Amino acid sequence: MTDLASFPITKKWPAKHPERLQLYSLPTPNGVKVSILLEETGLLYEPHYVDFGNNDQNSPAFLSLNPNNKIPAILDPDGPDGQPLALFESGAILVYLAGKTGRFLPQDTAGRYHVLQWLMFQMGGVGPMFGQLGFFHKFAGKEYEDKRPRDRYVAESRRLLGVLDGQLARHAWIAGDEYTIADIAIFPWVRNLAGFYEAGDLVGMQDFRHLQRALDAFVARPAVVRGLAIPAAPAAA
Repeated sequence: MTDLASFPITKKWPAKHPERLQLYSLPTPNGVKVSILLEETGLLYEPHYVDFGNNDQNSPAFLSLNPNNKIPAILDPDGPDGQPLALFESGAILVYLAGKTGRFLPQDTAGRYHVLQWLMFQMGGVGPMFGQLGFFHKFAGKEYEDKRPRDRYVAESRRLLGVLDGQLARHAWIAGDEYTIADIAIFPWVRNLAGFYEAGDLVGMQDFRHLQRALDAFVARPAVVRGLAIPAAPAAA
């Protein structure tokens, strides 16, 4: 049996199935990227709920795996050369899992980098900008009388949506005609912008019909439906 005892995180979140990949996460846009990909690939994994309400992300156990105290993070008992691999940052995890399974990332060099550029587009643009818009529109920032910060992120988010819509006017999916980790990275954020952040009208989502078409196709995938709900919060005692 695989021994993960040397990893401190397993003291706080014991592995019932140590032979499986361990996922430490929440069902946020960044978190569900990994659960969706795991569901798409069929890799066996064990999810663990990192409770921000209890400050789990700042616990010594979690920081031992991710010193940046963000979700998601993974511990793969069957990593490179058969050795356990601990990994954080959702984009890095997507690339690793796609490489491990040989799915959702092209094998040819040009195709691979074409997908990776859109993954970087999400990591550097879509995620940070949509997240700031959510802060200024729905959370504490909405109380600010000065709406210039919010409007800056509205304009930039709308610009990014336009880039995606233009790409999807020419292709079935973000990086071309095949579904890839670029889609798995981007669409949870698009869904969150209109849903959880309640900013669909603010950014004029109805104007981006090609993006809406692809988003509808994404959320209809059975693996996406499952992954969006993982990990589930523990039942109340």
